[in-house]
Amino acid sequence: EIRESFPILNQSVHSDKRLVYLDNAATSQKPVEVLRAMEEYYGEYNSNVHRGVHALSARATQRYEEAREKVAGRNRGGPT
Repeated sequence: EIRESFPILNQSVHSDKRLVYLDNAATSQKPVEVLRAMEEYYGEYNSNVHRGVHALSARATQRYEEAREKVAGRNRGGPT
C-alpha cells in the first residue's frame, strides 16, 4: 500500500483514527525513500549543484543529474 511509504501517516489522531493529511498546498508529506535521500544529501554532500568546483559540489551535481535521469525515465515509462 502506498500509505505505508509515508512514515508520518503511521500514527493515530483523534481517538485512535488513522491520520489523513490533505493540506498538500502548505506542505506535502514525503515517502521514506525521499527522507532517506534527503538524509544522505545533508549528511554526505550538502552543497550547491552546478555552482562549485570542489568535491562536495561535484558529488551533489552528480547525484542531482542521476535523479533527473531517473525521473525522466519514469516519465517516459522506462525503467527507474
